[in-house]
Amino acid sequence: MAWNTPGSDNSGGSNGRTPRRRPGGRGLDALLDPLRGLFGGGAGGGGGGNILRWVGIVFGLWLVFNCFVLVTEQERGVVLRFGQFSRVLEPGPHLKAPWPIERVTKVNATQSNAYSDTVPVFTRDANMVNVEINVQYKIGDPQTYLFGTRDADRVLKEAAQSAVREQVGRSDLDTVLNARSELTVTVRQRLQASLEAYRTGLVVTELNLPNARPPDEVKDAFDEVQRAASDKTTAINQAQAYAKQVVPEARGEAARVRTGAEGFKTAAIARAEGDATRFSLLVDQYKSAPDVTRKRLWLDTVQDVVAGNRTIIGGDSRQLIYVPMGDKRTAPSAVPSPLLTPDLLAPPLGSEPADAGRPTRSPRPSGREEVSR
Repeated sequence: MAWNTPGSDNSGGSNGRTPRRRPGGRGLDALLDPLRGLFGGGAGGGGGGNILRWVGIVFGLWLVFNCFVLVTEQERGVVLRFGQFSRVLEPGPHLKAPWPIERVTKVNATQSNAYSDTVPVFTRDANMVNVEINVQYKIGDPQTYLFGTRDADRVLKEAAQSAVREQVGRSDLDTVLNARSELTVTVRQRLQASLEAYRTGLVVTELNLPNARPPDEVKDAFDEVQRAASDKTTAINQAQAYAKQVVPEARGEAARVRTGAEGFKTAAIARAEGDATRFSLLVDQYKSAPDVTRKRLWLDTVQDVVAGNRTIIGGDSRQLIYVPMGDKRTAPSAVPSPLLTPDLLAPPLGSEPADAGRPTRSPRPSGREEVSR
């Protein structure tokens, strides 16, 4: 029996009271006395009352901790009331109804998740390529993420592969290998639309197609095709560069020839018109003075012929004019070239070739002869 049980003889008395502590007492009893009074350790207390007090205190503590909810900055709290969605708790302290009335499920809404995979895909021109997918996503709607679909992460993986296959299947091989920027934007839009249609609550923050390569089984043949395509591009560029160099030169040459032809045409027409005019004037002069005109024409012709020939001075101090009369194709020694003397070219002063039948006029006497007579 405990020392403080009523009727015990530990105190030396029979009244059943707890012995008084001596004044100035120290020790564990000084700390336990307030608790004994609180939980019925005093006089008249029963065992049933102590249990109810303990149960009440424990229930109160449980109620306080169960109704208080602290949501961190990275989390969002989804409150269910009797299993049905009630509200979403933002970061900070909150109060809710105790369980089982309300229950809170916390979701990390700011964490960025990643999904990477390599997908074999057929292009529009029936070529197979292995396309790498890199998707960054997070939870955008906690309610939809928890209750919209059964496994949102798995749905995202399948939707990403489906979007890549759809968009790559609409593109040719050259676009998939060398121009994936527009293809990446289209795949991302298609993937986000699929996630919203499937009610996953996920948001795609970034999507990349970092690499696309042919399968290892056909890599050699593919490299050969790529080299051929590169050679084709090089040949086309060289041909275009040559065309850019030659075409302007040809156009310039054509313009120069055209300009020369136009100049020659203008000069020929002007010369012909001048010759026609000169001939008309010559005809008029010939009609008015035929002898003089004939002689002048003869002199002009001889002057034109002789002007372009060499003059040779003979041993007898006579001037000889070299006139080549032979064929240009024959050697100079084959056909002797005649030598014309001035007396052959120019008739004597008293003779006139055009009036050979006329009697020559005697020279007019000078004044000296008349004086001598």
